Amino acid sequence: MHTKLLAGVAFALIALPGAASAQDKVITALFCGDTMQPAHAEFIKTWEGNNPGFKIQTEVVGWDQCQDKATTLAAAGTPYGIAYVGSRTLKQFAQNDLIVPIPFSEDEKKAYFPFVVGTVTTDGQQWGIPVAFSTKALYWNKDLFAQAGLDPEKPPLTFAEEIAYAKQIKEKTGIAGFGVVAKDYDNTMHQFLHWVYSNNGTVIDDAGNITLDSKENLEALTALRDITAFAEEGPTSYEQNEVRSIFLDGKLGMIQASIAAANRLKEANKFKWGVTNLPLGPSAKGPGTLLITDSLAVFKGSGVEEKAIEFGKFLTSPENQPVYEKQEGLTPLRPGPAVDKMVADDPSWKPYIDGISFGGPEPLFTDYKGLQNTMIQLVQSVVTGTAEPADALKKAAADLEQYK
Repeated sequence: MHTKLLAGVAFALIALPGAASAQDKVITALFCGDTMQPAHAEFIKTWEGNNPGFKIQTEVVGWDQCQDKATTLAAAGTPYGIAYVGSRTLKQFAQNDLIVPIPFSEDEKKAYFPFVVGTVTTDGQQWGIPVAFSTKALYWNKDLFAQAGLDPEKPPLTFAEEIAYAKQIKEKTGIAGFGVVAKDYDNTMHQFLHWVYSNNGTVIDDAGNITLDSKENLEALTALRDITAFAEEGPTSYEQNEVRSIFLDGKLGMIQASIAAANRLKEANKFKWGVTNLPLGPSAKGPGTLLITDSLAVFKGSGVEEKAIEFGKFLTSPENQPVYEKQEGLTPLRPGPAVDKMVADDPSWKPYIDGISFGGPEPLFTDYKGLQNTMIQLVQSVVTGTAEPADALKKAAADLEQYK
């Protein structure tokens, strides 16, 4: 899942497909990554064949510059017709009148897993077309569990068990029991939100009220603080992929990670492992996880807004989207027989689907960088011991008022 905050000025541009003829109307489309995703390249050819007179002119930009490129051109009045963005940016784009709302029928909304449409919704309108979806689950190293005297077939089910198991692993083996993510990086916020949504917490409600300073979030943050004593040394130096690398080397007892970890573990085959639902906090109603989506945003002023929406919906249709998801190893956006078969064929997928039921979206703020920085500071202040969880939540909740 690629929802990084993006900065930089050097853009690697790759033009696909062929040049448009003079009579064609061009829809410029920004995609993020190193190369064009094969599925999307094929879908573009099909769409152009079905829509004579229109041409999709694509640019592929590296993840670290992609979002800033879309923002800069839109603000300058020369927007892309459609662009791949992190859904967290949609509220800010909408508030600045840079994108157009996306009409979804009730049937279209109901086709998605619960809460997916919520990741692109603000003020009752949808502002993006979901294109990529990520959830998290808990991985545990069965070999380390056995070495620590724990049952390797019984992962923790609650925050309390998770902390106790991490402690026992650290004390019995000398190896860190859990990977805490606290670097000055966007997934520090994401990793904390997995704790929040595993305990029925929220950050902001539908009416725009900041709800961060709550009993549920205090329980979540306190648990994160408590497990840090049994984590890797210096968690403020690690983002989630770096923590994952330590786990893949067999040097961590447990981590929160995407399905990509399962794929790498299967390839490496270094130790016995398991994957399960994120442990539940004392206020949880059921399995939860942060629901992160990336979206296709249609920018205002391109002159081809309606066709860009049509193109975006074609690209992400129930027929096409599963092909892309399979290529990229993404959590499916929609339920259905294909998803049921996927879980039956590979049970590693089950917790990624289970967690959707009580999960929650990445909070939508008008200043998403302000949100992110505030949440990073919240986590860092607690895991380094410079602030108590209750005080840190109160301060962060007050700070967030300026960004909503």
